[in-house]
Amino acid sequence: MKLIIQIPCYNEAETLEIALNDLPKHIDGIDQIEYLIINDGSSDNTVEVAKKWGVHYVVNFKSNKGLARGFMAGLDACLRNGADIIVNTDADNQYCGADIEKLVRPILEGKSDIVIGERPIDQTEHFSPLKKKLQHIGSWTVRIASNTDIPDAPSGFRAMSRAAALKMNVVNEYTYTLETIVQAGRNKMAITSVPIRTNPELRKSRLFNSMFGYIKKSVLTIIRAFMMYKPLRFFSIIGGIVFGVGLILGLRFLIFLFMGNSAGHVQSLILASTLMILGFQTIISGLLADLIASNRKLLEDTQERVRRLDYGEEKHWKEQRNKKRNSKVKPGLSEDTNV
Repeated sequence: MKLIIQIPCYNEAETLEIALNDLPKHIDGIDQIEYLIINDGSSDNTVEVAKKWGVHYVVNFKSNKGLARGFMAGLDACLRNGADIIVNTDADNQYCGADIEKLVRPILEGKSDIVIGERPIDQTEHFSPLKKKLQHIGSWTVRIASNTDIPDAPSGFRAMSRAAALKMNVVNEYTYTLETIVQAGRNKMAITSVPIRTNPELRKSRLFNSMFGYIKKSVLTIIRAFMMYKPLRFFSIIGGIVFGVGLILGLRFLIFLFMGNSAGHVQSLILASTLMILGFQTIISGLLADLIASNRKLLEDTQERVRRLDYGEEKHWKEQRNKKRNSKVKPGLSEDTNV
């Protein structure tokens, strides 16, 4: 069983070594632990620090591509290098490295494919009261959109099995954290969370420049993911509201008509007709979007099959089975592997 811990980096020379030193060197049930960084166009000596420390793999971007692109490039590199479990953590040592064992344990026990680290948000001193409230609201919104019960959706401290990583496909350019949860919920992957600890802040977050920017990007990401993975529900809600308002105005006009006092309310009839037509068209758009989403599901299945061929999945699992036959099976672990 091979674990690769990946760390997205953008000018992290000052904090990277601290984060690397905090990572575990051994976990029960894991035969091999390796380390990978994604150098997202750093202009400092981040790569030199990583190589000097002894990371096994470096994924290099010549220019800054963003957190989401870096995350997917890291998954690709981890899969190509034979990872059975992939853990994503931050280069600023926000998360406690010892808690990686908590993340991988549900995967090792076959209980989950994706595990999200739940931060103690209310107890985190460097989070402002507004940010704490926004974190809770954002997580609640993601739970509604994804039909999951993940309490800390924005957490980047997470683990996933090889099977789950093969299915991942992030399309937004801002962050992977929210979309992957919505995608996992839509595809009914086994996803759970575990409580983890955080370390004192070493530097300010670079993910957003202002609280308004954070809110705007997070809201747009959630809406886009909701539209992409549950389009019929999304457009039906909007269309139903618009149609309902138009229907109420139409009934109001009919009441005035039956009372013989409709002469001054023709504008209400026009507005009601317009809103009802717009609402109906929005619902029809939802039906069309739902058909497109069905095609997307077929494309995702095709992409997963292509990835399995590209990454040599058959050869990988044969090697894993041979290793298990040549060694004792550890208590609590099954010899069968679910793909």
